[in-house]
Amino acid sequence: MTGYAMRRGSPALACCLLSLPLLVLFWLGLASQGGLELGFKALWSPSFDDIDQLLLHYAWWPRLSIALLAGGGLALAGVLMQQVLRNPLASPTTLGVASGANLALMTATLLAPGLLAIGREWVALAGGALAVGLVFMLAWRRGLAPIVVVLAGLVVNLYLGALATALLLFNHEALSGLLIWGAGSLAQNGWNGVAILWPWLAISCVLAWFLLRPLAVLELDDASAKSLGVSLTYLRFAGMGLAVFITGSIVSVVGIIGFIGLAAPNIVRMAGARRLGEQLLWGTLLGAVLLATTDLLLQNFTGLVPMLIPTGAVTGALGAPLLMWLIPRLKLHGNKAPQPSAVVVSRHPAPARLATRLAIGLLLAIGLGLLLGQGVSGWYWLSPDNWSVMQWRLPRVIAAAASGLMLAVAGTLLQRLSANPMASPEVLGISGGSAIALILGIFLLPAPTSGMLVGVGTLGACATLLILVALNRRSGYVPERLLLTGVAVTALFDAVRSVMLAGGDLRGQQVIAWLAGSTYYVDLTSALVVGPLSFVGLLAPHMAKLLGLSRAHHHLLGAALVGMLLMVLADWLGRQVIFPYDMPAGLVASLIGGAYFMWGLRRL
Repeated sequence: MTGYAMRRGSPALACCLLSLPLLVLFWLGLASQGGLELGFKALWSPSFDDIDQLLLHYAWWPRLSIALLAGGGLALAGVLMQQVLRNPLASPTTLGVASGANLALMTATLLAPGLLAIGREWVALAGGALAVGLVFMLAWRRGLAPIVVVLAGLVVNLYLGALATALLLFNHEALSGLLIWGAGSLAQNGWNGVAILWPWLAISCVLAWFLLRPLAVLELDDASAKSLGVSLTYLRFAGMGLAVFITGSIVSVVGIIGFIGLAAPNIVRMAGARRLGEQLLWGTLLGAVLLATTDLLLQNFTGLVPMLIPTGAVTGALGAPLLMWLIPRLKLHGNKAPQPSAVVVSRHPAPARLATRLAIGLLLAIGLGLLLGQGVSGWYWLSPDNWSVMQWRLPRVIAAAASGLMLAVAGTLLQRLSANPMASPEVLGISGGSAIALILGIFLLPAPTSGMLVGVGTLGACATLLILVALNRRSGYVPERLLLTGVAVTALFDAVRSVMLAGGDLRGQQVIAWLAGSTYYVDLTSALVVGPLSFVGLLAPHMAKLLGLSRAHHHLLGAALVGMLLMVLADWLGRQVIFPYDMPAGLVASLIGGAYFMWGLRRL
């Protein structure tokens, strides 16, 4: 009995212990601005003749309040998602809800700003609902299995991120202010954000309380729950709908805050909160504490770095190691590794002839990329001896072909060695790790050369590989855990990207283009330095196998040719589809490859 009481009290104890840093930072924050007495006076009745009191009343206190509200709301949404899906890795971030809400707000800002006047939260809700609906559609065939849900969330995040990057590339001036906000900025200049957010969260808490007993039924298996006369479909939609509404409301006010919805529910569960009511109560409180503590800590270090660091990016950077720590401890009941036979193919009777045709197709695509294009007078064929134009086109074609070749070979090797058809440098996080290193190199190294960037990117890829090995060696490199590690590395990459792009550096626009897999800045001496290209390493091996090239050497050669062909065509399409504007080749490949990945998940 005593042990049971202690177990029930442990979540409260964990929340109290984790609240101590918040109390210390709270005291230090007010002490640096005049003391506790002045701080509380500024909260209730500020003097309009005192600048310090005005800053406290209209900036410091609203920021702390919005941090508490947003942290608690995201944790509440995380508890609901994990309960509905029976998945400890479910959260607004991992399921793509936050990305969908952010993309919807960006789209509305450009195309229908009047919708924002009606209510930003409703626009964000629509985007989040579409994102989670897409995740459900991809994972429904496998009964919403945890691994499939997380993978679906990964691809939805990447796909929506590609669309957001496209909007940002062509509307940088109009959306530049959303870079900081979209990365999760808690900075406030009044109480408007608090006034918008707290009623919605209060209503959500009441609804969650009414759903407490019905949602507790989901702790049983489906057969037992149905025997009680409970409609699991409606119950899941109610729980997920409430979680999406909470996330959309928060994103509409503060942007994307990463991993609070993942961390808080898992911490209170590990502290002993087993029942749903305990998880809702203590998880919500702990989420508020975690986000407020992170934000106050960030404010204390703001003067030590020459850039503005959004709070959401910091929580994302802290949440990625947490996810890596959870992966070895995750029990994946009833989830088998994806089988290579998921897509039935037949062996081509003449692989050499097929490879020759692919090579001819590649040569035709190269000729197309070099000679056919649009100008002020429309379409035209370029003369091969016109070096004034050829000197710009040739490096881009070489860069596209070389990057497609290398990623296709890497993807083929990973898929064959891991016996996992969904493995690729992009999905396993190797491209993300390389991109992190390259971003740091661009911003930290003085005048980095192409050779230096190649070396830095290689080190980042090797470091990511070591992380994959260290986290998965004990489990025998189970494909599911490898893919989940890739999810964590990708999340860390997103956090680093948000920090760098939100800093207001003039190199940000170039980095945005490079992150999209751009061939803009290559020349004949640096045609291999292109940037991260999404899904090519996944798509090329699959297409080669679908063509009938199943033997190892045939598969490798076919994937290499297909990868080069895809990237050359993607580069040409990027230059022509929205002429005179130029869409990065990697972005075009992402849109094509992301759709293929979704199709692949549906066939698992």
